[in-house]
Amino acid sequence: MAQVLFDFHRWLNGLIWGWAMIIVLLGVGTYLTILTRGVQFRKLGFALREVLGKVFQKGHGEGTVSPFQAVATALASTVGVGNIAGVATAIFLGGPGALFWLLVSGVLGMCTKFVEVAISLRYREPDETGTMRGGAMYVLSKGLGMPWLGTIFAILTAVAAFGIGNMVQANSVSQAINATFSIPTWLSGVVIAGLTALVILGGIKRIAEVTQILVPFMCGLYLLAGLFVLVTHLGEVPRIVSLVLGSAFAGHAAVGGFGGAVVRDTIRYGVARGLFSNEAGLGSAPMAHAAAVTDHPIRQALYGIFEVFVDTILVCTVTGFVILATNTWQSGLTGAALSAKAFETGLPGVWGDTVITIALLTFAFSTLIGWSFYGETAAVYLVGVRAAMPYRILWVIFAYFGAVGSLHLVWDIADTLNGLMAIPNLIAVLACSRLIVHMQKEFFAGKKSR
Repeated sequence: MAQVLFDFHRWLNGLIWGWAMIIVLLGVGTYLTILTRGVQFRKLGFALREVLGKVFQKGHGEGTVSPFQAVATALASTVGVGNIAGVATAIFLGGPGALFWLLVSGVLGMCTKFVEVAISLRYREPDETGTMRGGAMYVLSKGLGMPWLGTIFAILTAVAAFGIGNMVQANSVSQAINATFSIPTWLSGVVIAGLTALVILGGIKRIAEVTQILVPFMCGLYLLAGLFVLVTHLGEVPRIVSLVLGSAFAGHAAVGGFGGAVVRDTIRYGVARGLFSNEAGLGSAPMAHAAAVTDHPIRQALYGIFEVFVDTILVCTVTGFVILATNTWQSGLTGAALSAKAFETGLPGVWGDTVITIALLTFAFSTLIGWSFYGETAAVYLVGVRAAMPYRILWVIFAYFGAVGSLHLVWDIADTLNGLMAIPNLIAVLACSRLIVHMQKEFFAGKKSR
């Protein structure tokens, strides 16, 4: 019986993260790009000015946290281990050309995230404590009259969060600490659980206060280290660009420890890892954006464009270029080990190992605290505000168990549930796509939100 369940889950996971989902997500991203007239291209400069020019502003309108705190919380959840291990895995399995398709998924994902965030804010509402809540479940219930589908999405989110956003992240932190400093996982687990409790028991306001400091630090350090490697390998950049573009449409023959990839694998692994990294279409990040103080949904939706730009276009691209510039992609390594080898090769002394260790710790911990709000929001939608504190306490307990356990099965199940979130979310996105056209025209024409 156990083997039957295992085989069924493996089949379901392959279906969820296989070609069908990839085609749907890319198709939705393409459709929305056409519908919004390429908002991620036309308004990227506007979005960058909106975010970077108002970092310390609280915003105007209803909400719980500042616009920047909201996007920092969303980035804390999306910029994670996948940006280090996921990009390396895509290149290992799909060849250098996978990086091209990863970027394609990012460009389209910028528009998908823009729409997700906008409709989430359109149908958000405060809970009994005044905390602003939103997400696909509220859109499906309030906007589309399908509360049953909203309930399904909320259940998937509340359960998947314990795996993909909690135990897997805590395990990544404890394993990295054990490998680098030989500290036992049980001790790391106690520290992780304690730090998590200090942050999340204070709710979204404390989470946002931490992420607005943690996210710029962790992204800035990682990008500076990556750019240093690329500057010292500047002569390799034209070769890398040629290699990526050539392999994107022709695959890549086997070289050294690399097993070779056909175009089908190149596209599949590049797109899948890009979508897994930025979560565009999965419906997770809009729950953080929905808490923002803002005067119009489209204004905060521009922060969604910025979020994917940082996560995929900057962080993932730097990771991929460092791996290719140092030629470590032919080493036979994969995942976080490959990224670590690339930075160790490209940075002097022990800096490479130090940067990757710090990145793993901060990326994973930030995801751990960011995803807690997603799961909590789903629990509040299902049960009411009385579920918030018990959910936070359970979150802390599961963080400890994640740090000390072996999580291969947990990772697989959470990965599947995470992917399943996309189905009801994309229904909400497509059903509200025409509304986006109206909202976009209203905002950019200078009209006030109703």
